[in-house]
Amino acid sequence: MKDITDPRIIKLKGVLFLVCGALASLLLIARAPSIINFLLLVIAIWSFARFYYFAFYVIQHYVDPGFRFAGLMAFFRYLMRRSK
Repeated sequence: MKDITDPRIIKLKGVLFLVCGALASLLLIARAPSIINFLLLVIAIWSFARFYYFAFYVIQHYVDPGFRFAGLMAFFRYLMRRSK
């Protein structure tokens, strides 16, 4: 599969991710509306965003500047190789 290079399509993809995430979050809260569920959802979203930042920015800039990750699977393969 060819990489997406058109800036309009890349922006559209970002907007679609945002819409999907917002819709899923709203549906989860609508199914079981409580402050605890809302806070747990916020914590989960924040934690996954921080993990993504860690996987792609922190590792590349502070741990192993020579390695470039192509995606989360490449990151997990990197971790598996480094742990051996």
